[in-house]
Amino acid sequence: MDDGAVLCDDGLLRTPWGAVPGMMREYYDTEWGLPVIGENAYFERLSLEGFQAGLSWATILRKRPAFREVFADFDVDTVAAFGPDVVESLMSDARIVRNRAKIEATIGNARATVGLRDEGGLEAFLWSFKPAETPCPVRMSEVPTTSDESVRMSKALRKKGFRFVGPTTMYALMEAVGIVDTHLVDSHRRGASGVWPVPAS
Repeated sequence: MDDGAVLCDDGLLRTPWGAVPGMMREYYDTEWGLPVIGENAYFERLSLEGFQAGLSWATILRKRPAFREVFADFDVDTVAAFGPDVVESLMSDARIVRNRAKIEATIGNARATVGLRDEGGLEAFLWSFKPAETPCPVRMSEVPTTSDESVRMSKALRKKGFRFVGPTTMYALMEAVGIVDTHLVDSHRRGASGVWPVPAS
């Protein structure tokens, strides 16, 4: 099976999952692989990747407006102050993923994010694991799911009190915010982050 870049109806080549018309293509073309700005934005990405564990990203993307609503646009200080009553309220909200462990982890991760401020903050912490090189996959089968850096990031975050931050989840986060570039080399989005150069053809 050929799992290389897909030529779409608009004449552009995309990574297969980003070639799906609608929500997934829009996300691929406008957000995925691009750095975000500010503590809350990185906390949101980390939180949503945690909720995605065991589920499809499309499921999380569809629920993202509701996640943003109930988690106060992922404002770190607000979420860090959530108590047991808020947890129970979230557990009754069918618009989000009602997983108690993930909800409680998100609140705990907000508190851990506050704790990182004295060390430069979450954004700087995550980017400190940027590798010296990024993969250059031609096919989806060549895209890694973990790396030495994501393993180290996972361990370091756990030491800081974060949960649902396994190596695979953290590699997905690294992909989502441009710490690595795993767009297939033929994709029109390759190099879009400005972090990594486009490979010479």
